Amino acid sequence: MFQTIIDLYDVFRTDVDIGEEFEDDDTAVDTDPAHYLSRDGFYLRQTTKFRRTAMGIINAIFQAIIQGLTEFLPVSSSGHLSLYQHFTGNSGEGALFFSAILHLGTLVAVFVAFRKTIWDMIKELGVMIKDIFTGKFTLKNMNPPRRMIVMIIVSCFCLVPFLPFKGWFEGIAEDSSIFAEGLCFLYTSAILFMSDRCVKGKKTQGDIAYKDAITVGLFQGVALLPGVSRSGSTISAGLFSGMTRETSVKYSFILGIPVILMSCLLEVKDAVSTRADIDWVSCAVGFVVAAFVGLCAIKLVNWLVKTDKFKVFAYYTLVLGVIVLVISFIEMCMGHPISFAK
Repeated sequence: MFQTIIDLYDVFRTDVDIGEEFEDDDTAVDTDPAHYLSRDGFYLRQTTKFRRTAMGIINAIFQAIIQGLTEFLPVSSSGHLSLYQHFTGNSGEGALFFSAILHLGTLVAVFVAFRKTIWDMIKELGVMIKDIFTGKFTLKNMNPPRRMIVMIIVSCFCLVPFLPFKGWFEGIAEDSSIFAEGLCFLYTSAILFMSDRCVKGKKTQGDIAYKDAITVGLFQGVALLPGVSRSGSTISAGLFSGMTRETSVKYSFILGIPVILMSCLLEVKDAVSTRADIDWVSCAVGFVVAAFVGLCAIKLVNWLVKTDKFKVFAYYTLVLGVIVLVISFIEMCMGHPISFAK
């Protein structure tokens, strides 16, 4: 068994002609380089294809863990994925599509974590539609679910001024430089520090005003930049507007549903139109892992909100931003990006 493990390690590590390696071994039944029979009788077909598939799945798991954690922690998921893709050489339209799949996985986590609030909003949306057709619709004296729906719509409309810059934002995430990501991490650190020093607000779900929704929406627009945390920006904007920490977190995560979903659909459309090479197995694995890890991250954020520990992420993004800028300057001097890809 131990020898089998060693043999499998050699398969992943090198491109040795395995048939030639065991040509004098009586236990080697198949000497075709595309097939392999270990001394313990473990048969592995098409080692090259298997290795690529396995490494693709491992890569998907790593990226899904990064996405699941950083999507909800105020540290910027897009920035971390951009760095991961930069140092591993995994970039382009295929990477853009895979990023969209991971975002969809984290959306599942949001639906599971806030299922009661979301279900109340869905039921209230049905009542709103009925009121519109019966002429009874009004924006006065709204109950908390209806106010949440209306304010989220207002926040989403605040993204319209940022749409013309969509291609530029995507270009920053996929170019060969990480200088912009470093600056964006520092920006995230700054707003987290400022929000931590805010006077604790008292506004709950039923007290959110139009100006609060606009403020949160504009901050979310800036968060389209890789390295600017969407959750950190919107939670901070909520705190700046006088919301309680619990309300800010809930509003931030639920606001992400329509925004991230629309962004994913556009990214998938772009990837499909360019006929990008897509590894569907890796996408499926990444989706499941991102959903599970994302749900755990939401539980962690809820605990952090109660214990008032958001400042730790301000320090984290500050240190990360400085490190990224230093590496960026080193790459400029070298004339090429640093990559750990084989």
